[in-house]
Amino acid sequence: MSGAYSSRPQGSRLADLLGSHAQLLSIAGFFLIMVVIFSIASPVFLSAGNILNLVRQTAPILIVATAMTFVITTGGIDLSVGSVVALINASAAILLQAGMPWPLAVIGLILLGAALGATQGWFIAYQGIQAFIVTLAGLSALRGIALLMTEGFSIPISTDLGFVSIGRGWFLGVPAPTWLALIVAVLGFVIFWGTRFGRYVTAIGANQEAARRSGIATKRIILWVYVLTGVASAVAGIVIAARLGSGSSNAAVGFELEVIAAVVLGGTSLMGGRGSIFGTVLGALTIGVIGNGLILAHVSPFFTQIVTGAIILLAVWLNAQVFSRLASSSKRAN
Repeated sequence: MSGAYSSRPQGSRLADLLGSHAQLLSIAGFFLIMVVIFSIASPVFLSAGNILNLVRQTAPILIVATAMTFVITTGGIDLSVGSVVALINASAAILLQAGMPWPLAVIGLILLGAALGATQGWFIAYQGIQAFIVTLAGLSALRGIALLMTEGFSIPISTDLGFVSIGRGWFLGVPAPTWLALIVAVLGFVIFWGTRFGRYVTAIGANQEAARRSGIATKRIILWVYVLTGVASAVAGIVIAARLGSGSSNAAVGFELEVIAAVVLGGTSLMGGRGSIFGTVLGALTIGVIGNGLILAHVSPFFTQIVTGAIILLAVWLNAQVFSRLASSSKRAN
């Protein structure tokens, strides 16, 4: 009987802790490394003005990345978010120029974003078409609609309208878009970890068939996560239009790649079943720091995309290596 029980190996608890939070710790460490490198490369990087500018520019990415975390955790993908941003961006300028009251325009645009997300979600959830195909079609078609509406021109938005305060306003010394992004991230965290919906999202990503057999309305949940990305993209499109004071079909080109990169950098699995809102926040900030830091370091804009892509690939690779090693050490400890 004396051999029936064995004590837990010393240090295994720490290994478990590191293993379960390895990817989050990895991106946090990488984020700090990027901050240190760019603060050395440019003394302006850590100035209050630049930091506030950085978080304001990163806000749209963070808003959409928070919603994208839910989509990717289910095992899906939404490639259309950049095109939805462009369509909403152009629509905002057109509606405001036509004289529509800006609060009414904002509500209408958010509803439009929800409708676009629901339409794509319906094809994915209820018609069984792969998310990659549906949202790839959306990426092309929605950008095309925006081009058709604007005929390729940028449409100005009057700075006299209260609408521009959404993108240019300040509250307690912090840009309004930053407050908006923070609210979205907090709501995302609460929903992801503190509600039944969030638990269902993770369960569907881990095993959709098992989730369905356990009584979860998997199709409805999948549809709703695409509604979330549609709404978040609409909010981002409004913020960008308000900040730039114009609407354009060329807005947010490549935006979807930055959003997906932020989510994956934060530790959310592209295979589904594992997600982290806090990791997504760090991922979005890392994307913002890299872009901002390269500009301040006077790196050629033609070279910036190459460097950004290489850094993101390095970060994801390191993330995966650290995660796998700590996870294996945790198993050995047990």
